[in-house]
Amino acid sequence: YLYRYEAPELAYGNDLFDLDISPDGRTLLGVLLEINGRQKLVKMDIDSLIAGSRSNEFVYEFENNSPANFVFSPDGRELYGTSYYTGVSNIFRINLATKKLDALSNAEAGLFRPVPYTGDSLIAFRYTGKGFLPVALPIRPTEDITPIRYLGQQIVEKYPVVKEWKLAPPNPARIDIDSLTEYKGEYVGLGDLHLAGAYPVVQGYKDVYTLGMNMTVSDPLPMHYFNLTASYSPNRNLVPKERIHGSLEYFYRAWKFTAGYNSADFYDLFGPTKTGRKGYTASISYGDRIHEQRPTLVNYTVTLSGYSDLDRLPDYQNVAPTLDRFLNLSFRLNSTSLLRTLGAVDYEKGFSGSAVLSTKYGREKFFPRIYTTADFGTILWDHSSLWLRTSFGKAFGDRSNSLVNFYFSGFGNNWVDHGEVRRFRDYYSFPGVNIDDQAGLGGTNFARVLLEWDLPPLRFRRVGFPAAYANWARLALITTGLMTNLEDDATRTRALSAGLQLDVKLVLFSNLESTLSGGFAAAFRPRLPRTEEWMVSLKILR
Repeated sequence: YLYRYEAPELAYGNDLFDLDISPDGRTLLGVLLEINGRQKLVKMDIDSLIAGSRSNEFVYEFENNSPANFVFSPDGRELYGTSYYTGVSNIFRINLATKKLDALSNAEAGLFRPVPYTGDSLIAFRYTGKGFLPVALPIRPTEDITPIRYLGQQIVEKYPVVKEWKLAPPNPARIDIDSLTEYKGEYVGLGDLHLAGAYPVVQGYKDVYTLGMNMTVSDPLPMHYFNLTASYSPNRNLVPKERIHGSLEYFYRAWKFTAGYNSADFYDLFGPTKTGRKGYTASISYGDRIHEQRPTLVNYTVTLSGYSDLDRLPDYQNVAPTLDRFLNLSFRLNSTSLLRTLGAVDYEKGFSGSAVLSTKYGREKFFPRIYTTADFGTILWDHSSLWLRTSFGKAFGDRSNSLVNFYFSGFGNNWVDHGEVRRFRDYYSFPGVNIDDQAGLGGTNFARVLLEWDLPPLRFRRVGFPAAYANWARLALITTGLMTNLEDDATRTRALSAGLQLDVKLVLFSNLESTLSGGFAAAFRPRLPRTEEWMVSLKILR
């Protein structure tokens, strides 16, 4: 049976931690932290706690040290735990009947979390330069518990005069508080903007490089944050008006404003996916959370964007727009409830979904569309999970208008990247089809189903060297089915792909994480030859 009861509250300023229950289930052991800073090892009768009592029985107090991780012996007569009584974490035994304390170790580096193993031995963790290592040691009291000789204490003993080297305590009455106040009033961030940083940049635009500068401006908090980038393409193959590039980002709380002219991007230098676009772009968005009770999160984003003088669609780099000037208003709702087990490298079960409603407006016409995604995952065995990822979409308008259609292609990763590693999960991804064939899988409506099997990660102990090493590798097997223009036999498109992606987590210079990925997929479409796609990508410093 499972019982629920309200535990009695501790006295104000007290805290109880490092809990353990006796083998017979009648006694609760813990460290009681009092408001004056004293830490005592105490025990309490569980039946009395359930009845509402908060009385406790004193067991032991280490002078000026905290008891840690004390547990009962199998017969419940003794306690085993650690304390820095000697200056290093060592193991001690306490007899509950006599309250006698015995030292069981005098290690130089420290022993932690002892657990009774047999009648005459313990298992504990020994601290080493390579981490914590489990060791077994006998239950044998030792009289050699001489504390560590600290250099500071030796100086005090040899030169007692240093005890008199004290600064006189400040007298608050002599401090003029008003003279220390630099400003009193309402904080106005825009009135205190300053240059936060500036550095040269190299970016990519279409198939050429650009050279320029990046500059950030913000207030001290910062509540207002500006990021400005300007660059120039010296390549003479571009027409003059496409050689100048600029972008501006402004953040204020939940608001974000962006603007660009012939926008370029550093990662466009590496690989097939291009985010830079010819023409003018501007957008303003607002996002907030509706519900946050982890693991469940619900948030939304509203975005208004405008585009002009485009030669490619903002979302699809190889599709020319039917209109080169239009507005787009979108509302996105996201909901996630994802879980992972201890030691997992990614989420292993749960639900994730989104709904996006948007409409484009150009030449006095609206082109609305909606799409949804829903992902469901479950654990198969230790750190192996199976995911069903679905997405559906519907657009309203003439199929010959490229503003209306959905398009699909490829893994989407660049050779050097900064985005999501497993981009095949995005609704518009279809591994096995080259990104140049983006328009080949298009339609005003679609249904996409992806089955993803994540195998347990392979962890490495000695791969690399201190400046660069690998933590783990994980493999995902994926199968994707796609159908567009479901209601029209003449234009309906069916496609199936199968592939895999291997990710290796790298650590550079001790704490800078990167991910090296490799993937392969083959796509099959009726009356068309099979297509294959290889992917290699390095996600840097993320």
